[in-house]
Amino acid sequence: MNQVISHPHDAVTGSGTARSEMDGGDATRSSLIRQYLRIAIRWRYVMLGAMAAFFLLGLIVTLLMTPKYTAETTIEISREANKVTNFQGVEREASIADQEFYQTQYGLLHARSLAERVATEQRLVDDPKFFQLFGVSSNHPAFQLVNGRYPASGRPARLRAAGGILLKNVDISPTRLSRLVTISFISPSAELSARVANAWAENFIRTNLERKIQATSYGRNLLQRQLGEFKERLDASQRQLVGYASAQQIINLPSQTGADGRATSERSIVADDLAALNTALTQATADRIQAESRYQQAGRSGASAETLRNQAINSLRQRRAELTAEYQRLMVQFEPTYPAAAALKSQITQLDRSIANEEARVSGSFQGEYREALGRENALQARVNQLKSQYLDLRRRSIQYNIYQQEVDTNRALYDGLLQRFKEIGVAGDVGVNNVAIVDAADVPQMPSSPKLLINLAISLLAGLAMGALAAFALEQMDEAIADPSELERRIGLPLLGSVPKVRNTTPKEALLDRKSDLVDAYLAVQSSLGFTTEQGVPRSLAVTSTRPAEGKSTTALALATTLARGHRRVILIDGDMRSPSVHQLGGVSHDRGLSNFLSGDDNIETMIFEMADLGFTAMSAGPIPPNAAELLTGNRLPVLINRLLESYDHVVIDSPPVMGLADAPLIAARVQGVIYTVEAHGIRSTLVKTALSRLASVNARVIGAVMTKFEMRKAHFGYGYEYGYGYGRDEKA
Repeated sequence: MNQVISHPHDAVTGSGTARSEMDGGDATRSSLIRQYLRIAIRWRYVMLGAMAAFFLLGLIVTLLMTPKYTAETTIEISREANKVTNFQGVEREASIADQEFYQTQYGLLHARSLAERVATEQRLVDDPKFFQLFGVSSNHPAFQLVNGRYPASGRPARLRAAGGILLKNVDISPTRLSRLVTISFISPSAELSARVANAWAENFIRTNLERKIQATSYGRNLLQRQLGEFKERLDASQRQLVGYASAQQIINLPSQTGADGRATSERSIVADDLAALNTALTQATADRIQAESRYQQAGRSGASAETLRNQAINSLRQRRAELTAEYQRLMVQFEPTYPAAAALKSQITQLDRSIANEEARVSGSFQGEYREALGRENALQARVNQLKSQYLDLRRRSIQYNIYQQEVDTNRALYDGLLQRFKEIGVAGDVGVNNVAIVDAADVPQMPSSPKLLINLAISLLAGLAMGALAAFALEQMDEAIADPSELERRIGLPLLGSVPKVRNTTPKEALLDRKSDLVDAYLAVQSSLGFTTEQGVPRSLAVTSTRPAEGKSTTALALATTLARGHRRVILIDGDMRSPSVHQLGGVSHDRGLSNFLSGDDNIETMIFEMADLGFTAMSAGPIPPNAAELLTGNRLPVLINRLLESYDHVVIDSPPVMGLADAPLIAARVQGVIYTVEAHGIRSTLVKTALSRLASVNARVIGAVMTKFEMRKAHFGYGYEYGYGYGRDEKA
């Protein structure tokens, strides 16, 4: 018998691993595309309904819309007027800086004043048909007809309204990389559209000429008046500055031009004197330190450098050294009282007095120099301190002076700028020709430009598709049902052991008896997955449970017991649902003896079991329904039963009650080696499954994996292929 692979893509895992390392980004994008396709296929009717609704809405709106006509006038805007006297060229070359000019022209083309001028010229302000054409309400007094005409008092209000209507329906479209501009006007009247488009271009040319004629004379007169005003301001600020300087006796030296050509700021006399005296004080301090050093050296027993360099002292010392040598020679032969020796001694003494007098004279000169340097330093220090006080006082008095000086400088700069501009503007004699010309005048359109049926329908379909997609994504986010096995691990965090198709027109037992049925193939795949969950293969004690009743847990327990028995293993199926037993019905026996009897203390297991020969395994019914099944499961009788049964059987499979609302399933799950969790496809919310799993986790139950039951391929998401192998190679007719 060929084994069915529950995950067909796992068959190429070896080659797919290397390929996935190279094409990881493509795989991620492909996965996202498949996910989006699944959502689109699942909610396709919602999306198609939205598209159909928007299509009908777009069709109805398009048919109800008033036809409108578009007239276009093309003009050329040159950078400046052409000058035929310019021998270097007739036209000026364009540059990037011209963009500012062209943007200004586009703004002028869309100006309110131009719109009101066109409305006045075309006599639209007093035309009731014009306002009715654009649906202007007549509730305002300015639009109430008197003898078939508008009142003159409401003309300003109508002018503003007409200008607003024209601006709302006009469009200015510059042609890229050119000097051409298209003026378009849209209205329900073809003749009105052509009139307004042509009038718009003509009035723009006229206003451009008027601005050029008025610009020079107006600017010159304005600058002349401003020059007089700023000249008076400059004179007044200068008089104010001079008056304050005289009153405060602030005398500053005029600015001078430096080596770099820049003019230096004005400096006060006090600052110059302070700088000069500070330099002199620094030199006097250095001289005093030098004189003090010489004086101190001279006081050290005449051993100063000046005494050593003194020629007279050196001559006396040399003479004394000669006499001392002669005296020492005589002392070798004679006594000190010897006349010649006494004469030499007298000369030596006289020389010592001369040397001492000379050294005292040198030391006295050093002292005089030191005192003179000290006195000069003190005098300069006193003068510097006095100038510092005067400078600080000058700084305090110069605050207001600097304010007046800044005002003078500001007025002078403004005056110089206006004077330069006045010289540049010149006489308005070279106005030139107009730089705007009409290239193509507007013709009366023959066909309406809107509405466009095909475009509107296409937009409606796209809008419907977008709204349908948004609705599909919203419904997908709100839908908590597990639609296919690929979502099982992602939503509840359990590995998928297999998916089981929904059985139709037959009972689960009859389908299990047919060894070629899809149900048998599916549970063989589940058994194959269980073989890799423990070191010894399929766990010896198993419990099958679900979130709520009727999810297929009893069928799963029955099928696992059947497939294990057909694998030549000794299997016993225990009906652990003592509140709603079902296994005894499959065996055609009563449940007078069963699990509840053993849990109550009866050890005679042989009377509680029965054989299911057609399926090849032994079963134990739930027994009489106890008042409270959870109290029987809290004791240690269930582990005793499992251990005793494992002595005779290879596997013990327990059909456990559902988890939610009952304490039975967690108590059973804590006693077995593993738990198989069944999840009904398209029928249970993932949040309920997570809550039930948290109850099992609280008793440290080991949930091996999940089995998706009642799976229907037609309800699955797009791209799901887990049905592969369920009927492969089978002749359906046979």
